[in-house]
Amino acid sequence: MIKIRRFIFFKIFKWKIIGNTDFPKKCVLIAAPHTHWIDFFLAIFARSLFVQKNVSFIGKKELFKFPLNYFLKWLGGMPVDRGSHSNSVDSIAEIFNKKETFILGISPEGTRKKVDKWKTGFYYIAKKTKVPIVSAALDFENKKILISKPYHLTNDIEKDMINLKSFFEGIKGKIPEYS
Repeated sequence: MIKIRRFIFFKIFKWKIIGNTDFPKKCVLIAAPHTHWIDFFLAIFARSLFVQKNVSFIGKKELFKFPLNYFLKWLGGMPVDRGSHSNSVDSIAEIFNKKETFILGISPEGTRKKVDKWKTGFYYIAKKTKVPIVSAALDFENKKILISKPYHLTNDIEKDMINLKSFFEGIKGKIPEYS
């Protein structure tokens, strides 16, 4: 089955994956730019090719309604209540602490639209759990997924955000004007 998926991804779709795909046992994986609904399916498809461990993701709880909830959970999805005052960072940190291996994939933009500023939840999750951040750039212009080395956070959020964002410079998403 993996041979068929590899053939489809690399030969038919003509995408490439560049970088080290041997992720740490625990990390936050940030994927950007997130400009189109197809990004999610591309990432899920690519995940099945290069990750020996499963990558989980979070989504707004409104998506996790019957019957879609079964499919999303099967793919590794976890619902979060973004509208309440519940502390999502603490809830997700608990999951990290309970598991021997856990990779959480998040879009730092938080939406498919163009944003001037990234959401910071992924940063505080990584900080609280003391896990590195791995970046994955979805480069539609060149049909490449670029994977960074693990980035270990400092105590300077501004410096860390500049370093993390620099990995995505020049990357064009599916809708380039949203990149």
